[in-house]
Amino acid sequence: MCAQKVAMAQDLVLKQRGEILRGLCASGSPEPLERVLDFLLARNELSWEDYHNVRVQGRPLHANARHLLDLVYAKGEAACQAFAEAIQQIRPEAPGLVTRMFLAQRPNLVEELQGCVDGALEALLESGSFTHEDCGDVRLPVHTPSQQARRLLDHVNAKGESAANVVLRYIEQKQQSGCNLTAETTTPKELLTYQKKLRSSVSAQSSFLSTYGGTGHMSLDDIYTEGQLELAHDCKDQGHLGLKDILGTVGTVNEEADTILVSGDAGSGKSTLLQRLHLLWARESTLPEFVLLFPFSCRKLNSELNELSVQELLFHHCCWPDRDQDEIFRFILDYPHLVVITFDGLDELKQSFSDERRLCCPTQQAPVHVLLFNLLQGSLLKGVRKVVTSRPEAVGPTLKKHLRKELFLKGFSPDGINCFVKKQHHDLSVASKVLASIQANTALLGLCHSPVLCWIVSQCHKELLGCGDGTPQTITDVYLMILQHFLQHQSPSKSSTGASWLQEHLVVVLHLGQLAFQGVEASCYVFAGADLESCCVTDKEICAGFLTQSKEMSSHQSLRYEFLHVTMQCFFAGLYIVLSNNTDRSTLTKLFELREAGFSSTCFGSCLSVDHQQGLAENPNLQITATFVSGLLSQRHRQLWLHCAPTPTVERKARQVVRCLHKGMQKHFKSIPKPVEGEKKSMHAMPGFVWLIKCIYEMRENSMAEEALSKLEVDHLKMTYCNIGPVECTALAYVLQHLRSPVGIELDNNSVGDVGVEQLLPCLHICKSLYLRNNNITDEGIRKLVAKGTQCDNFQKIALFNNRLTDACTQHISHLLKIKQNFLSLRLGNNNITSEGAKQLAKGLEYNRSLKYLGLWGNRIGDSGAEAIASALEGSKTLVWLSLVGNGVGSTGAHALAKMLKSGTSLEELWLTENCITREGVECLVQALERNTRIKSVWLRNNHLSPEEVEEMTRRESRLIF
Repeated sequence: MCAQKVAMAQDLVLKQRGEILRGLCASGSPEPLERVLDFLLARNELSWEDYHNVRVQGRPLHANARHLLDLVYAKGEAACQAFAEAIQQIRPEAPGLVTRMFLAQRPNLVEELQGCVDGALEALLESGSFTHEDCGDVRLPVHTPSQQARRLLDHVNAKGESAANVVLRYIEQKQQSGCNLTAETTTPKELLTYQKKLRSSVSAQSSFLSTYGGTGHMSLDDIYTEGQLELAHDCKDQGHLGLKDILGTVGTVNEEADTILVSGDAGSGKSTLLQRLHLLWARESTLPEFVLLFPFSCRKLNSELNELSVQELLFHHCCWPDRDQDEIFRFILDYPHLVVITFDGLDELKQSFSDERRLCCPTQQAPVHVLLFNLLQGSLLKGVRKVVTSRPEAVGPTLKKHLRKELFLKGFSPDGINCFVKKQHHDLSVASKVLASIQANTALLGLCHSPVLCWIVSQCHKELLGCGDGTPQTITDVYLMILQHFLQHQSPSKSSTGASWLQEHLVVVLHLGQLAFQGVEASCYVFAGADLESCCVTDKEICAGFLTQSKEMSSHQSLRYEFLHVTMQCFFAGLYIVLSNNTDRSTLTKLFELREAGFSSTCFGSCLSVDHQQGLAENPNLQITATFVSGLLSQRHRQLWLHCAPTPTVERKARQVVRCLHKGMQKHFKSIPKPVEGEKKSMHAMPGFVWLIKCIYEMRENSMAEEALSKLEVDHLKMTYCNIGPVECTALAYVLQHLRSPVGIELDNNSVGDVGVEQLLPCLHICKSLYLRNNNITDEGIRKLVAKGTQCDNFQKIALFNNRLTDACTQHISHLLKIKQNFLSLRLGNNNITSEGAKQLAKGLEYNRSLKYLGLWGNRIGDSGAEAIASALEGSKTLVWLSLVGNGVGSTGAHALAKMLKSGTSLEELWLTENCITREGVECLVQALERNTRIKSVWLRNNHLSPEEVEEMTRRESRLIF
């Protein structure tokens, strides 16, 4: 509004024209009009010539009043404001026009005033419109600047027109003087000193990536590779999203909320993403609009047992001001829009999110998790931007209703894998060999989609390149590779052969395993010296490279350690469960009895102290640990344990895990409701089902997978919103290929991508229909899918709505239509297919004699594309449903479709909503319908037709839907 002044009074004169005319003319007397003219003459808003042009003798009163309104409106904003004041004087009992302006322009006024509330209050105080009590009520410290602006407007609205005029004049004066109303923020000197210290501290903590580097820290600049960042809500034109878009406006769904969620699986790079954001802010390379940035780690907040205020939380845990901390905190309260706070790893917080205890006072002390929850929901520091990372399963609807927006971090793209590996190896010949090995193994390629696994594979390139046909297939394989890599580098002089390398380092593994196990069960991920001592972890174990020193923003903390990555901790916890004699039989049972709606707070309950049990929250890391246990107990790894644990014990544990997995699968199958009469039997799989599938895949035993699915009898398997990426696709294909009967597989709204599509190919032969809506799939993924699909007799339907498909994919799909004469349904809506792609599809449609459903909604095929499709479908005896909604089809395309309708004998529904069809095109369709009695409806809403034309056409043909 500062850039372009909004004519508020002028706008209201136009909008309230009818009501103003009634007020001036209702009595039949010219007196109200005469008094308004007197007022405007006195204010020099009307000339004598204007005055006489309004008061034309013999002209009706209402005509004179209309002429005045036209004249005042043409003169502009100042004349309209004066006119509004005149109306209020002659009709004080009527709601004032200026008050109406405040309601109509409230959003703009809030934006104008939030940076200069004090100035507006002084003007109101000087005019006598406000008292000191009114000003104090507006200035309450619990209110943000935008809230103060709203309270000011509320008071003005109650005071009436005089107060409203004062505010409008104040805004006008500020605008005329060229001042930026929102730029009255003056940065205090003490704040600049603190900002410099904070930037220095954040930079020191963010420059090196110890999480991926063990004892050898790596520069974040050298190693950082962008992951795939996407909006959680469908947005076809979101384009490439980068770091700046996290706090930008793109994807905002709730303007009033402050919290931005970045969610992603363990190992998808969330912490590194935030670290990069912190580093660039510290260097002043990004987020210039934010003066202060406070980074927090939720895993480290777990160790804070004292109650704190928000001020203590910010300064004690981030960066302590050398002086003037009260003034700095006052700046944060006064200008929250200049501050950002980040919380990494909400899923690692011991307490689950709750909005039951509300705090509004920033000086009130409370437990850290209570402060955190109130910050996220906006009760504390409203207006401060908060960025939170978490795994998706840890974020429920209670928190999601407080989100400004949500983004998904989906790991590396294939190009990202290439870039990351090349950054890891300066020797390009080594990098090329590693990439070739990854590309040759589709399962490994899927695993490298996860940045943490890609790092492990890159670190262990010698082991990878020397393993021949035994390249890693599962997550467990990759972590065993890094285990061997680190342990053997501790004793390079010894040449361990076979499985003896683990036996030599068994003590180290057990000590670290006990620490990891106790940490996972207690949701503890940062360990003090006492924790290490209780598990007999010595300097030797620390030097093995699996632990790294924890980075603390404040200097008062004692030395603490954490595992390289939370998945590494889960892996060692799994090793401890498999190799230790100190876990009882119930441990495995409880580990695999995780509830679907969360994660059981009683898991390992017998192992926990009372304090731990009271504080244990939903713990997704238990599931990761269980997945590792499944892989470690698989038959192909049994030789590793021969000299490390009694064979009968290991075999007993393996049988127990198999029973648990089988029981879990059967529990899911029994929960399938009976199908509604006339519908197929379907199963809506929950995330827990996908986890069980992953555990079965980690064991890599075909007989077990076959037995697990032997009792699954469904026609449709629905796995939407289950956070399925390439790794999960590999597991699904391995297990689902053992289904006895063909099934429809629905994977809408996941993270499958091109890599995931390739992983699904082994189970395509049992797939009747495949739904892959909103999965970030490109033409390359479709090329591989079609190449396999043409060989699968059962494959008959595919839905690819809202992906990244272009005309390049249509030649492959056209080939599929030519080859498969039993193909029934093709849905390609909301992609980037143009007329050229439609012409390619038409070539396949000409030869196809089976297709029933064709959906091209939301593309750009235009008239020429519609003509090609219509020509190819003339005389079709199978097609019953065709959608060309939102494709820029005009009357030329409608004419071609009408011709198709005349010759078609099967089509029942034609969808042409949101196109450019005029009356001429509809006339063609009406004539075609006269000859086609089979068609049930033609949808034509939101085309280029007048209301009268719509009414006429509806009377002529009831099957036209407008």
